Amino acid sequence: MSDTPTKILVPADDLRAFSAALLEKGGLSAEHARTTADVFVWAAQRGVDSHGTARVPAYLDLLAKGVANADPHLTVESTAPAVAVLDADRAPGPVALTAAADEAVRRARGTGIASVGVRRTVHTGAIGYYVSRIAEQGLVGLGFVAGMPNMGYTGVQGAAVATSPLAIAVPARAHAPLLLDMATATIALGKIRQAKASGTPLPEGAAATADGTPTTDPEQAVMPLPLGGAKGSGMSLAFELLTSVLVGAPIFASFHTGDRAHRQNALLIALDPAAFGDPTDFLTAVDDTLTTLKSLPAAEGAAGVFYPGERSAAKAEERREKGIPVAPKIWRELTERADELGVPLPI
Repeated sequence: MSDTPTKILVPADDLRAFSAALLEKGGLSAEHARTTADVFVWAAQRGVDSHGTARVPAYLDLLAKGVANADPHLTVESTAPAVAVLDADRAPGPVALTAAADEAVRRARGTGIASVGVRRTVHTGAIGYYVSRIAEQGLVGLGFVAGMPNMGYTGVQGAAVATSPLAIAVPARAHAPLLLDMATATIALGKIRQAKASGTPLPEGAAATADGTPTTDPEQAVMPLPLGGAKGSGMSLAFELLTSVLVGAPIFASFHTGDRAHRQNALLIALDPAAFGDPTDFLTAVDDTLTTLKSLPAAEGAAGVFYPGERSAAKAEERREKGIPVAPKIWRELTERADELGVPLPI
């Protein structure tokens, strides 16, 4: 069945089980396959299709090529109660960062705040998932990721830094949690690919050619430009220092001296509101803040007043009830992989 003639609707639970089955056939353990599928379906439910089940074929390729380690040995090192470093041993990002989020929550329960650095992982997926996982347990979650340079930097020719994301999740009671999940780029690489496929011009100042010249032509664009120019550039560089350099696994410097092996690093932070005061009062104040925002007069032409994560949470609820739409191209790729691996289709 389909909500439009061009998309397939798949129940969330079925899509999760299907994705996990494919990933398990690709070499992951059953537990790691389920964890990775959870991250993909979470993103797909919230409308972040670029990080949803469209990623399954790419992860199967990463596993087949040995870029991602199908049988990683994750280790946690710690010299302080509120700090740990998780060495991912090239585990898929969803496996490593899910473990890091849970470790941050466990430590923050005793110390009020905890930071867990992740080194040597492979493609983290939607970082909003991990901070949301922290917020679901009543804590505030913050996350930073650094990856391979694929974005311009103010004053530099060509790709210099990564489109490194930042995510913050704050729990609420009467409202869906606040979830700010953003890249340091003006536009995602996936949006450039979509524009190229559809022939749609790109926004001014969003993308550039290989030498860094801004362009609106999707055929010429090969990389995004930083959000706010020097602001996005500086944020990306700062995230490299807070993640990669902090855990002794620099990417930026080694990339620009010839090491192009794919890897990513991350930092997750959990804050326990109970360490600052009454956690019930905190949730009440968060609700009051969000309610006050939504009560402000909407600007002319605006669809309403929304806080970060509100609309994606509503979309997730809708797709939980009606199913998740999968684009025809992605469905074909998933079907082909299912045929190759002997996995039955979910519908």
